[in-house]
Amino acid sequence: MDFQPTEDQKALRDGIRSFCEGQVPNERYPELEKSKGFDRALWSELAEMGIFSLRLPESEGGVGLGYADSVLVFEELGRRLVPGPLVWSQLAAGLVKGAADGTAVVGGLDQIGGGDGPCMVEHLESLDVLLVLRDDGVYQIAPRTLQGELVEFPLDPLTPVHHVKSLPKGEKIADAARAKRLRLEGAALVAGQQLGLAEGALDLANEYAKGREQFGRTIGSFQAVKHMLAEMFVRQEAARAGAYNAGATLDAPEVADVERAVSAAKITAGEAAIRNGRSCIQVHGGMGFTWEVLAHYYFKRAWVLENLFGTQDEHAEKIADLLTVQVQA
Repeated sequence: MDFQPTEDQKALRDGIRSFCEGQVPNERYPELEKSKGFDRALWSELAEMGIFSLRLPESEGGVGLGYADSVLVFEELGRRLVPGPLVWSQLAAGLVKGAADGTAVVGGLDQIGGGDGPCMVEHLESLDVLLVLRDDGVYQIAPRTLQGELVEFPLDPLTPVHHVKSLPKGEKIADAARAKRLRLEGAALVAGQQLGLAEGALDLANEYAKGREQFGRTIGSFQAVKHMLAEMFVRQEAARAGAYNAGATLDAPEVADVERAVSAAKITAGEAAIRNGRSCIQVHGGMGFTWEVLAHYYFKRAWVLENLFGTQDEHAEKIADLLTVQVQA
């Protein structure tokens, strides 16, 4: 299987990168913090770029591309820390009216294998629809019916969170097979975002290491810093292989085990995002712990995404189960 992007995919990636760099520059993060990480105008522009309708068939008004293309797009969204329930809104295209064109902002909760007890809902005040994945199917809930308490200091300042004590049953809009499939697709897209976070953290650390001088030399010339940057690059490339493999395998499930590919991607990309975020802070030294430096955004977003559609530990257990079944067979 060839993981090298085609010319069309490179053009797609470059277009999304240019858009994100233009619409979400470094200077805009404080503004996005004040708006609780959500801007309707930016959301509409993302929809016009085809972010949410990317995998929807052209016959239904979508772009008609595949999972590999989506992973490339979400890689760029992660690189620039674009906020909002991006993955959920793409998953909802074709299921929820308005999700594909951005007129309906869709968030979600993954409760497969869990209960209906207290939960944390991201971007609650900005949502038009809340999707809930349960063992028996996909449910749709009106966010206005939920009573939630805003967490005053969320982990990621661009990802506001509400503590909701209980959820109504909601309206069932798809069966258990669709819920399981959406969870799989969501994990692959989040792996793409985590890859982007790993890349963004490395870019930020590398730029700082080349410009910061200490003892009459740029700190990037010090062997210890070189080693950290090299390790960040290795983790990034491991995450790239995993994320691209997940997208390609979803497009061609006959070539390999899709669940194993997606779980492997979520593990490697999640580890790369978290560890690169931590290393980025370390490269910046004392400055890395200040809010003025972007390093903390990458680290915090990495931890937020770690908990979407299964943690590294959960996916490691999934792979172990799959391997056990194969050995027994």
